[in-house]
Amino acid sequence: MAQNGTAGNHGLEGDADLQFLLVGGELVKIRSNSWKKNRFFKLQEDCKTFWHESQKVFKRNQTFSIDDIDSVRKGRQSEGLNKHTDPRVEEQCFSIIFKGRKKNLDLMAPSGGEAKQWVNGIEKIITNMSNLSRQQKSEHWIINCMRKADKNEDNQMTLKELKHFLRQINVEVDDTYAEEIFKNCDKSNSGALEGSEIKHFYDLLTHREEIDVIYEKYAETEGQMSTTDLLNFLLNEQREQVSRDYAEHLIEKYEVDGKAKQKKRLTIDGFLMYLHQEEGSILNPAHKHVYQDMNQPLNHYYISSSHNTYLMEDQLKGPSSTEAYIKALMKSCRCVELDCWDGANGEPVIYHGYTLTSKVVFRDVIKAIKDYAFRTSEYPVILSLENHCSVDQQKLMAHHLISILGDALVTKPLGDTMPTNFPSPEDLKGKFLIKGKRLNKLDAAFNNNNTLEEDTVSEEDEAADCKENGQKAKSKKSKIKLAKPLSDIVIYCKSVHFNGFEHAKDNQAFYEMSSFKESKAFNLADTSGTAYIHHNMDKLSRIYPAGSRTDSSNYNPVPMWNVGCQIVALNFQTPSKEMHLNQGRFLPNGVSGYILKPEFLRSLSSQFDPNTLTKGPWLQRKTFHIMVISAQQLPKINKDKHKSIVDPLVRVEIYGVPADNASKETHYIDNNGFNPMWNERFEFNIQVPELAMVRFVVEDYDSTSQNDLIGHYCLPLTSVQSGYRHVPLLTKRGDVICSAGLFVHLMLIDAP
Repeated sequence: MAQNGTAGNHGLEGDADLQFLLVGGELVKIRSNSWKKNRFFKLQEDCKTFWHESQKVFKRNQTFSIDDIDSVRKGRQSEGLNKHTDPRVEEQCFSIIFKGRKKNLDLMAPSGGEAKQWVNGIEKIITNMSNLSRQQKSEHWIINCMRKADKNEDNQMTLKELKHFLRQINVEVDDTYAEEIFKNCDKSNSGALEGSEIKHFYDLLTHREEIDVIYEKYAETEGQMSTTDLLNFLLNEQREQVSRDYAEHLIEKYEVDGKAKQKKRLTIDGFLMYLHQEEGSILNPAHKHVYQDMNQPLNHYYISSSHNTYLMEDQLKGPSSTEAYIKALMKSCRCVELDCWDGANGEPVIYHGYTLTSKVVFRDVIKAIKDYAFRTSEYPVILSLENHCSVDQQKLMAHHLISILGDALVTKPLGDTMPTNFPSPEDLKGKFLIKGKRLNKLDAAFNNNNTLEEDTVSEEDEAADCKENGQKAKSKKSKIKLAKPLSDIVIYCKSVHFNGFEHAKDNQAFYEMSSFKESKAFNLADTSGTAYIHHNMDKLSRIYPAGSRTDSSNYNPVPMWNVGCQIVALNFQTPSKEMHLNQGRFLPNGVSGYILKPEFLRSLSSQFDPNTLTKGPWLQRKTFHIMVISAQQLPKINKDKHKSIVDPLVRVEIYGVPADNASKETHYIDNNGFNPMWNERFEFNIQVPELAMVRFVVEDYDSTSQNDLIGHYCLPLTSVQSGYRHVPLLTKRGDVICSAGLFVHLMLIDAP
């Protein structure tokens, strides 16, 4: 192809680590103690695809893309390397962690220096790719597809190769149209496109008619946008309260033409560039960082929480793994669950009791949690213990928690006096809290009162409930002896049985919290919404999925957030609409895993009930206007079917209080995933905007079976920017689809 492979790697030309990867080298691929094989790996010329040899009969050569990589870990940081290699080769080891369910690649280089070069090189390319604008990413994507379509690698494209290319980028073009574009571009009449002709062809393909219309409306200065024109657009169309200086700053930042920039003008290319950046995104850029008050008591926040964190798949036979904890923590999950049982050799283990799920050593999990807890968020992590261990192994659990977590573990209340309220996420930065049973009141930590209430405590209903499908489920009130060292490190999250809101109000201290099975919690939310909200104003509540969900499916978290429940635990390992909602809920505020609840869920005078909506500060009636304009570069769903092209439709869903729940969808468009255009308008009436979430779903229409998900994006209504906006799209597992997106127009106005 005429385009150079490093198109997407501006700034890395000549980089020693990059050159090292392009040359490639032998690495040992490690799968088990006995499966360790030499494989040659190298980065291909496109600087985006890795090639490696394989011994599989049908797959002599295998490739994976930089886009598939989640992270690279230096050293023996994966479960596999930890288990199957000697500590002495620490320096030579590294792991490539993939997005989704693809297995880690555990590798060993011939020397520490080479391992370092592999890791540095891969990290540089990942960083470089993520710094590309969406504009550059889509160009990168198109150039890659062109390279694949150029079958005989002669840097020219025949009509046949052109059709193959169009299919690659998900555009079905009838023969006459394909010939038309081809003739139009083949200025040299050579029967093939090359160099600038390919560029012309690319420009014709990427032309955005809908952007032209908007640009022409505002570009009133010799066919270009002056600072004044851009300011008009920002004030009137984007509804942004900004100054002339800000408009100048955008031109300086995004204009690509030097002459236009000198004149303080924005060309159509600069305008498109702006629309593709964070300023043109649907998510308010101010919300991408921590912007909320983090000094309120802990229970005033929604806390991103995981259930059965140790599972990679389902609850009956799936593998348990430290990797599952790392994945959840790296998604800013701030409350993880540890289901602890007596293990062989006196070492406690974590697994799903009474099932065939594999076991993972408690100590290894705590080490992994310590290493990864604060990489994406510095706010506190709650370790929710479900304890089935004997006293001796409980003592060992306490020992591991104290010795491994060290100063980061909260082992006594903050301050010198008995607290009456929770500390804030800010106070607890970088700290771990243990949630579990405690033998006495918290004031014992101050007055040396070691009177134990009882040295056996009733194990929470949860354990029995979760195992209700297990063969050996014990009676619900099974007694368990509790070791004092483990009891003593439960400070702010003491588990107690729930006996009704009145009883809790009169008898429960703020640090005593209950866990509710989803059916119980939904019932309470429906029948006693306001009481539940008041309960959550000074206590924590944890909700967990029913034990009957053996496939690790999820319940809808929204009704639980509506009544102020903080720890709404979901199966993070299960990609689902419910997890998409969770990802959307915790997208703002710097993806910190903490979101401040609305004022009416924190204020003692509030009489809010999501089901009845009486008058109050929560009622702020709005009309939400959405125009779904177009989509760009939607991925092919059925990659194996050579000729399959998507028939996309877009659905807009609102989740919030029952009165606000709604869903509307566009018609579908035949055979165009590259640049489908809908121009359909929708209107939603919103009663309680502070609890509303917006979800965009793009599906491949199928008249004979269920539509396939192409991509989705979810965010709180309060984080939506008005005007013309690009909406990124995520895969089912929640990873960004690099070059795909929706283009929409949004307006939130006060209802009459």
